[in-house]
Amino acid sequence: MLTREYLRWRLSYNKKTGIFRWKRVFGHKVKVGDRTGSITDNGRRVNIWIDDKMYRAHRLAWFYVHGEWPLMGIDHINGDGCDNRIANLRLATQSQNLGNSKKPITNRSGKKGVSWHAVGKKWQAHIKVDGINFYLGLFDTVKLAHEAYAEAATKYRGEFARAE
Repeated sequence: MLTREYLRWRLSYNKKTGIFRWKRVFGHKVKVGDRTGSITDNGRRVNIWIDDKMYRAHRLAWFYVHGEWPLMGIDHINGDGCDNRIANLRLATQSQNLGNSKKPITNRSGKKGVSWHAVGKKWQAHIKVDGINFYLGLFDTVKLAHEAYAEAATKYRGEFARAE
């Protein structure tokens, strides 16, 4: 089990940049002061390996600063999973974290929460909150459907709402 003391002995963490650097190294591949972390998942997050165990950089940052492992998920406020500045991290439920996610790459309307309803021949707005799908209606334009989604996101997700 990784302790905070061991983590701080092995790595330094810059709260303003979110970057970890090696303080103690074993082996010849890296040097003291080298940046650590590998960008993974198509550029969506950073992993750090310590003693043959992989850790998510945002969880290490939280542990490094707060001295305890987060008991829930961690949300990147600006939506950039590689931006691990402590000011960009906050505790979040899975639903809150998903609410702050960007639109899926499979989205064809160009707007989060909006899809084409083939039977109704209109744009449909929908939102998922705490695992429950909410149908928001059919609309003549993508803009109107997206406005309905944005309003629902603000209502149900508050500070975790991301409409774009």
